[in-house]
Amino acid sequence: MNQQPDEPFAGGETETPGEAKRLGAPTLAEDLLLLLFQPNSGFQAGTGTIAGENTLFYTLAGAVLADLALGHHVRTDTGRGGTTRVEAIEDRPPSDDILRSAWDYLSQKPRGVQTVLAAIGPTLRSPLLDRLVERGDIRRGSRKALGLFNTTVLEDGGSGRRSRLLDDVRDVLVEGTEPQPRIAALAALLSGSGTLPQFHREIPWTSPVITRAKEFEQGNWGAGAAAGAVARSVTATIVSNVIIAAAVLPQN
Repeated sequence: MNQQPDEPFAGGETETPGEAKRLGAPTLAEDLLLLLFQPNSGFQAGTGTIAGENTLFYTLAGAVLADLALGHHVRTDTGRGGTTRVEAIEDRPPSDDILRSAWDYLSQKPRGVQTVLAAIGPTLRSPLLDRLVERGDIRRGSRKALGLFNTTVLEDGGSGRRSRLLDDVRDVLVEGTEPQPRIAALAALLSGSGTLPQFHREIPWTSPVITRAKEFEQGNWGAGAAAGAVARSVTATIVSNVIIAAAVLPQN
């Protein structure tokens, strides 16, 4: 696995506080990070943590690429030795700043999926978390550590959006509801990142759920998912590379 980009990636933290006020619809990576936020899992009451921190940047990068694929901003092709590469579709830049940074990076030349994940992932957590705070989905608070030091903690923002997203993912994994493409991609990324078992209270970790999640990883989203075969195929390729990264990174 190539964890080092062949050229530096300049992007990620592109927003000033003033620009954050003009946020559009949440990106797939924002939704994924919000789902990975686990309320009441912190050391102090009322605080939460982010699940899967060890491999988080790969997972968030996978969500960015999946978002680009669902929006038909990127496609995959086959490189030397049968490797899969991602390339930007000319004249189809996304309007979102974070997605645009990744698209600009890919527009320079096609790149291997692992290379892209490693290049764009490390800069994503901070600006995505800032967006969730700006939207009111997560709140930054201050608590005393050991009764002496002020520390910054994450708290549920009370918007209810995380619960709605989790209900949607639960419906497709547990109830077998036909998913919208974004929900299918979220389910696939949660499964591929290895974090899905941590949602066992809301999404029972059963054999049918595991089987359904694996189907999503492979791009089998059902006839009702209003996404083209190309977008599903690209997303499945991205998720498979996230799985590889999540498995290998802890060993390194």
